[in-house]
Amino acid sequence: MIQVYTDLIQFRGNHYDFGYMQGELLRESPILPNREKQLASKRKRHFNIDEQEAIDILAKFIPGMLDELEGLADALNWKMKDALREFGGYYIDYDRSGCSILTGTPFMIRNYDSHPGAYEGRYVLYQPTDSGYATIGPSMQITGRIDGMNEKGLAMGYNFINRVGSGDGFICNIIGRMILETCANVEEAIMLLKEIPHRTSFSYVLLDPNGETYVVEASPRSVVARKSKLSTNHFELLTEENRYRMDDSLRRQQLLEANSNNKDDVYQAFRMLNDPEKEVFSSKYGAWSGTLHTAAYIPGEKKAWFAIGGNRMPIIFDFNKFLEGEKIPIKKIKGVLDYDIPFINM
Repeated sequence: MIQVYTDLIQFRGNHYDFGYMQGELLRESPILPNREKQLASKRKRHFNIDEQEAIDILAKFIPGMLDELEGLADALNWKMKDALREFGGYYIDYDRSGCSILTGTPFMIRNYDSHPGAYEGRYVLYQPTDSGYATIGPSMQITGRIDGMNEKGLAMGYNFINRVGSGDGFICNIIGRMILETCANVEEAIMLLKEIPHRTSFSYVLLDPNGETYVVEASPRSVVARKSKLSTNHFELLTEENRYRMDDSLRRQQLLEANSNNKDDVYQAFRMLNDPEKEVFSSKYGAWSGTLHTAAYIPGEKKAWFAIGGNRMPIIFDFNKFLEGEKIPIKKIKGVLDYDIPFINM
């Protein structure tokens, strides 16, 4: 067993200042040197990018991100191309992961399953003053989001499908940030997902205050949307993109279907995913499929729940209060994992 924590980061201001602030935090954090050790063997094969192409696409879909990257570069005394490579989310391989998502009319519950040694341990609330919607959720690769909700009540989570047949494009966490910061509702998010280039195959689960959930199956070759209340790690429509082995994904899907009777009870749904005895929560950390966090988003109330590890009572964030200018009096969210490797922020 190991005790871990996620740092809570809150910021209001323009994107450049937000990037600069994060760069200052990173100078004092073990995140960058730990990432450097992990990624050293991959850089020659996977970290060459077309800088101008990445800039052009970001400028079109989320222009504030370029200012954020510039702020990060300045604070770290890096060149812009280095910030793009590390934090731009374009043409970079994403490590495999699990993940299960269940929704009801008023909520989305999501287990993020992966390896602790690749988890940043950052939960971010950001209210931009120059462009884009305010967002709440855990980060990945600093600028990206693993899941989250925006000020309009649009909630998003994603599930890994396959990285075979990867193409030129953005990876899931930056796409998640694009969705949350630039889309007001499910319809706009689906339009965005059909327009942007995708690096690898993922399902994106979308819910807004209207209460209808869509699962968008996205690969470098095709993007399709369908209505569904749950999602694991396989496609239902783009089946040719699925991995050869889908046993565990199908098992979790069947468990969610069989135990989702109280579909509008957010607490019962949260327990369904966070209680190890329910068998959706996973402790397979060494196989990159252990549950690191369970998150819940309630668009109608603008509330977000968050817990690290299993059998935990969630921290409940009132996002409306943050939007009204209040500072949340929390610095760290603590948890326990049945493993021996900590997050990379430790």
